[in-house]
Amino acid sequence: MSMRSATQEKKLFLCILYLKHRIACFPSSIFHSQKRRDAPENGDWGQRSKDQGLDQHKAQDRAAKDGDGHRQQRKETAPRGVCLTMCPASELRLRELQNRLHRFEMITGTEKVRRPRGDPLRAVKEYSRPAAGKDSTNPSDLRPSGVLLKTVCYLIDDIVASNHLYPWTEVYSFVFDRLRSVKQDMIIQRIPGLTRVAILERMVRFLIYASYRLCGEPLWMYDPCINDTHLQENLSRLLFCYATETGPHPNQEEFQALGLLYNLGSAQATQHIIELPEQLRSSPAIALALSVNRAFLERNPVCLLRLAQQLDFLQSCALHRHLVACRRDLLLIYSYGYSNRNCRFPLDRLAQLLSLDASLTAQLCQAYGLEVSQDGKVVFAKASFTEPEQGPLHCKRYHGLVAEKQRDLAIGNILQGHP
Repeated sequence: MSMRSATQEKKLFLCILYLKHRIACFPSSIFHSQKRRDAPENGDWGQRSKDQGLDQHKAQDRAAKDGDGHRQQRKETAPRGVCLTMCPASELRLRELQNRLHRFEMITGTEKVRRPRGDPLRAVKEYSRPAAGKDSTNPSDLRPSGVLLKTVCYLIDDIVASNHLYPWTEVYSFVFDRLRSVKQDMIIQRIPGLTRVAILERMVRFLIYASYRLCGEPLWMYDPCINDTHLQENLSRLLFCYATETGPHPNQEEFQALGLLYNLGSAQATQHIIELPEQLRSSPAIALALSVNRAFLERNPVCLLRLAQQLDFLQSCALHRHLVACRRDLLLIYSYGYSNRNCRFPLDRLAQLLSLDASLTAQLCQAYGLEVSQDGKVVFAKASFTEPEQGPLHCKRYHGLVAEKQRDLAIGNILQGHP
């Protein structure tokens, strides 16, 4: 054996001895860690899995309890207002300094001075958008539930129903803004229960009435899309309260019907009514609203206008935005059904079907290209029917069906729910 081979064998022998020594010193946990982590040891895999499952359920229970605790904590930590006036004193002072008081809020006699003074009994907290760095949860700036309801009643009785505050577009703008502030305070404090329902009911009535009263006003004075957005939102909140909060809710029938009449033809609104309990769904107001909705879906304008005669004033306000399309459908159907050059339809009879007087009926027929003879007869012809421009068809000109229902009813009583 050569010297080089002997040296290599000696090095190999020393390496083997070193490896045996290191292996002997390794802890047993090294080998156990190489096993499958969830493999059974001594036949106890099933027990370990069961224990792990129990531990998992316990962890979920603890997480659920922690979640309930957090929710309860959030509920308990919701701010509670302590402002007992309709407008916080700090805001009133600031708006006086900045000359931002509305004329409905000023002390009588100071309106024309350089810096008018605010009346604490008439000033109402204005709506302000949430902004970064602005604390909207200060209890001294939040009004509790009782004050919020009192504020809404004041706005209805002393502003909306007032006979000496005009123009009504300004009344609407003021009340609309202040009601947004009421809703903002209500949401921040998470006010539950019947007080929230009472506030939302009055808001919905006001917005429905405004959609009728301000119909046809210029957009810079009244935007029907903005009014509709807030009306739909408040109505959804109100119907959710009816479904989730314990009653009693004596006005639920009224607002379920108003929601359907305002949203005629809506699949969602119809489905909501169908899913109501049978006792509520068969109540007179909802049954009538369902009949009107059915006539609308079937495009039966004669039946719809006949049923509309049975609606009360606020229900007619909710329906009125569909009347133009309904009357248009009636004239279109009659233009095809009575399209004969020798056929003459009595104008008085058509006026009765349209729920209009004879002069407005003649104007409406002429707007759609239909001929009205001197002896009070309408000549229907399908070739003559044309879609008019928007100008001659202002909805406000044809409000007779709704206006006659108001009669001597006080608006304040209607919006408060005491017609």
